[in-house]
Amino acid sequence: MTTTTTEGAEAAEKHLILVDGSGYIFRAFHALPPMTRPDGTPVNAVFGFAQMLEKFLTQHAASHIAVVFDSARETFRNQIYPAYKAHRPEPPEELVPQFALIREATDAFGVCRVEQPGYEADDLIASYARAFEAEGGRVTIVSSDKDLMQLVRERVIMLDPIKQKPIREPEVIEKFGVPPAKVVEVQALAGDSTDNVPGVPGIGVKTAAQLIAEYGDLETLLARAGEIRQPKRRELLLTHADSARISKRLVALDDHAPLPAPIEAMAAKPPDPARLAAFLRENNFRSILARMGAGDGGPPQRPP
Repeated sequence: MTTTTTEGAEAAEKHLILVDGSGYIFRAFHALPPMTRPDGTPVNAVFGFAQMLEKFLTQHAASHIAVVFDSARETFRNQIYPAYKAHRPEPPEELVPQFALIREATDAFGVCRVEQPGYEADDLIASYARAFEAEGGRVTIVSSDKDLMQLVRERVIMLDPIKQKPIREPEVIEKFGVPPAKVVEVQALAGDSTDNVPGVPGIGVKTAAQLIAEYGDLETLLARAGEIRQPKRRELLLTHADSARISKRLVALDDHAPLPAPIEAMAAKPPDPARLAAFLRENNFRSILARMGAGDGGPPQRPP
């Protein structure tokens, strides 16, 4: 199996790949039918995650790589706004036991994994991107999460894991109507029903982008809201100014979040063949074993 390695890549340029673990997990879980290993443990998400990670490592090279996970649902944002993400349902029962196995899979593939209580994976991605860029490196964030688009800049890009297409400033402008540095301002106004970010009722992304383009930033807009000619829009901004300010604090990523692992620990290396094979056999991932030149092929067992 070909994998990411520091040889050659690091000599040319320091390049950190940060994989959004949650994106991989839920994509894998929803893409595959229920599967169990011989002891009855559900493993469809683990199997899908391992397949995606294997494929990614085969196709991409960098000097450093890590998978970044969410540690828990409660973060500092819940202290700012208790309703933040409060409406989200608990993960499916059959997915819960797979979270730990997915972390084991990451270890088995020899990839550094990071998470930090009190912070979202997005915050850690922002913090590692800032730190690595400060050391002269460039960063690729493997995710299609729109919340991460605020991080895009000259030496920090995103890679859509499904389309395998880079997301740079033009793609961010197409999505939000503003460059990456202004994404937070637009999100503060438009809100996000998925995360329960309130924003300003009645103002969507398109209107928010127009307002930010005209006034420059959220605070200037709110300070001059009384000048807005449209009565309804003026009233909404004056009435919900505090909501917009809270929303900006919720959507802005903390790029000074603690770094739970040193950057040196993210140095890319090939997996230990014996450890990886043992993990794959334990979970009955025979098709991946077959691609490694061992095993007898075939997917994990599916329940009747």
